[in-house]
Amino acid sequence: TRFDGWFFFFFFESDMASPRTKTKKKGLFFSVRRRRRRTTSVTPHYLTHKEVARELVLARLHFWNQYYGFRYNRVAIRNQKTCWGSCTSLKNLNFSYKLIFLPPHLQDYVVLHELCHLKELHHGQSFWDLMGQVMPDYEERMRELHSLERSLNNSLRGLVIQ
Repeated sequence: TRFDGWFFFFFFESDMASPRTKTKKKGLFFSVRRRRRRTTSVTPHYLTHKEVARELVLARLHFWNQYYGFRYNRVAIRNQKTCWGSCTSLKNLNFSYKLIFLPPHLQDYVVLHELCHLKELHHGQSFWDLMGQVMPDYEERMRELHSLERSLNNSLRGLVIQ
């Protein structure tokens, strides 16, 4: 149930243990839990840069996929807080719009990383071998990206002023 921006969840139980006395009471009880509605991730900054990010990602996917020839379905540009990109088992690729604020060699690392997940949906040795076929210095790029993430306190929020 929603009331003035709050969501209320009602739980009905036939027996309820008293937390103070640790005895069980008979009857019908209900508890109320409330949760604040999430704020939207659609910010003006995101809307301004989303299509630029889409063009960049599609161009880089086309470039890197010339070597592999993988098939993918949907490419989504999102306002993610902690993830540069992801790949689903349905072969959908998701990228953060903040990718456009990375140096080009790190943009390529993220795009190629997700592209390789189309074949290997894990981070086993076969995945890294696939990455290394066209990007031999992927380990150095990965370290640089992780260093940048640490400087942003493991969040993409600090990458741009919103």
